[in-house]
Amino acid sequence: MTPNDARQRGWFVTLEGPDGAGKTTQAERLRDQAVDAGFEVVLTREPGGTPVGERIRDLLLDSDRHRGITRLDARTDALLFNAARRQLVAEVIRPAIDRAALVISTRFADSTLAYQGYGGRLPLDELRAMEHFATDGLKPDLTVLLDIPVEVGLTRKTGAEINRFESDYDVEFHRRVRDGFLALAAEDPDRFVVVDASVPPDDVAAAVLAAAARIPGLAADGFHRGGEPRKPSERIYP
Repeated sequence: MTPNDARQRGWFVTLEGPDGAGKTTQAERLRDQAVDAGFEVVLTREPGGTPVGERIRDLLLDSDRHRGITRLDARTDALLFNAARRQLVAEVIRPAIDRAALVISTRFADSTLAYQGYGGRLPLDELRAMEHFATDGLKPDLTVLLDIPVEVGLTRKTGAEINRFESDYDVEFHRRVRDGFLALAAEDPDRFVVVDASVPPDDVAAAVLAAAARIPGLAADGFHRGGEPRKPSERIYP
């Protein structure tokens, strides 16, 4: 019996935040702790997580592909992100939740609201309608917002780690994105937990674990339950 059996469905946790906040690192640490607690865990990411989604990811984020090409329109970005999102929900997230797994995703629909809405100044109501169509209304059970000053986050990535949004958009755009994430968190405090991501990674991890303690079977003071079998973990692309 897994920790989710009594709930009859799994949990969906997302990690959001500005570029350079450490989402991938913290998602992996949360995955490891949850696996030790006996959960079946599916770790995925946006955009991506499916063969189709990964191809869209390359188109959206690869700076080299856009050299000498007109910048994608914000509405085009929103449509492509939601296309990848739809496939991820249908192929990965919904089936995992239905079998009582814990899904952890770096980024989900809040990123489109923050980047194309607040950053790109597209109407939020139109983006939310697009989101609802793509996700069938699926919302995360918990969203951990890793908050970091823009100037700090943008300096954390170098070389091949830098994506199109980091290389082609100015600091003011990224400040609007950060403000957007904080506004979304303020609107939905029951779902969001804001974590200071500018502190050392171990401190960030402790705060993420404390936020995740609302999930039955997880505890902020240490998830491992000795003697119980380790459940498999699935990482969906790459």
